[in-house]
Amino acid sequence: MGKKQPGPAYILGVGMTKFIKPRGKVDYNELGYEAGIKAMLDAHITYDNVDQGVACYVYGDSTCGQRVFYQFGLTQIPIYNVNNNCSTGSTGLAMGRTMVSHGAADCVLVVGFEKMNPGSLQSVYNDRTGPTTLFGTMMAETRGVTNAPGAAQMFGNAGREYMEKYGAKNEDFAEIARINHEHSKRNPYSQFQDEYSLEQIMKAPMIFEPLTKLQCCPTSDGGAAAVIVSQEFLDARPHLKDQAVLIAGQTIATDTDQLFNQSSIDLMGFGMSRHAARTAIAEAGVNVKDIKVCELHDCFSANEMITIDALELSEPGQAHEMVRRGDITYGGKMVVNPSGGLISKGHPLGATGIAQCAELVWHLRGWANNRLVDGTNAALQHNLGLGGAVVVTVYKRADGKVAAAVPSDAVGKINGLGYNPAVEARGFTAEQAKSVRSKKHSSEYAVADTQDRVLARF
Repeated sequence: MGKKQPGPAYILGVGMTKFIKPRGKVDYNELGYEAGIKAMLDAHITYDNVDQGVACYVYGDSTCGQRVFYQFGLTQIPIYNVNNNCSTGSTGLAMGRTMVSHGAADCVLVVGFEKMNPGSLQSVYNDRTGPTTLFGTMMAETRGVTNAPGAAQMFGNAGREYMEKYGAKNEDFAEIARINHEHSKRNPYSQFQDEYSLEQIMKAPMIFEPLTKLQCCPTSDGGAAAVIVSQEFLDARPHLKDQAVLIAGQTIATDTDQLFNQSSIDLMGFGMSRHAARTAIAEAGVNVKDIKVCELHDCFSANEMITIDALELSEPGQAHEMVRRGDITYGGKMVVNPSGGLISKGHPLGATGIAQCAELVWHLRGWANNRLVDGTNAALQHNLGLGGAVVVTVYKRADGKVAAAVPSDAVGKINGLGYNPAVEARGFTAEQAKSVRSKKHSSEYAVADTQDRVLARF
């Protein structure tokens, strides 16, 4: 017997919190609650419609997902806790899509959240072998080790190899960061919204050449959520088809057998990114060169450089030429990271992939009207985790149309919130939150003071 042909899956609702510096002021359950309520409000569903839940986080105990989801209701649905390093959020999206496409659920709520420590990433468990130990060993054998943060060294070395092989220069990496910081001015959820000149970026403190501080993503606290539904679920709500976004192609992959071949570029997942991109793009039936908007994993400017190449947005070895021509920003060939990317928006690990999804959904709906890219009919997402995993996704509008700007006052009427969440990082009322929580199985004890704390921030 052959495999059952999977059915389509759609993003029906998205929501996110503002990404903030990790100062311990906001707890993970608050971040997950805010994002989840927003996504359900956006999807016009209640928690009673949700068949399965996926919680995405890296730093936290084993059932943090239940702690978040119980605030929406205790409906006895399965809740999966996912940790896949920096690709955790999009791994959750891939799980949700698989459940829906193969008939295990009609409606899946995916919530990503992260409460982080300030500074560079640190290992939590030091009494056992780390999952990226061999990556560090390979780096030491090929490039040596310094006192710089480990991730900056690994991705910085990939940037150095790109310079050696193809002729990229320090200025090219700095230009990537300059563009991302400029983009972030239009994203209300971005942790940083300051614009910098190329000179300022190049003269910022050097972390690991070619990476200055302004070319490295910060650690962040934040949350994001998405509602994934089946064709049958959407057909029962025809009035929502204009806002539904099809997951047209998606591949989750791990590293190739070239991982430890002594190339710093391959060590950072180039091979798996290329495989996932080619597979997802083929499934979606699009030409990658025709895509006009992309959210990719720019944890460092060096990773954006090699990923532009891996996704085949540029010709082989010519990502820096694309950067020099201005072809990754407005007025060029396409717009990469209109949200500001990880470099400026921030990088709360479990939320990052879902936040990328939200940004692209808003573009395809035409809601991101202060940063819309003309002619967008498909959008590309890339989310990477060392160790390793990558998820590449292609999104299209459910109606097959090209995105056109929707005025913010019209968006506010469509979603019932009175504002456009793509251009304003606002909240919801207690009544609105109650309207999407479970009608029969809601528990005020489970909510505790979370809602009061969330509403107080609005």
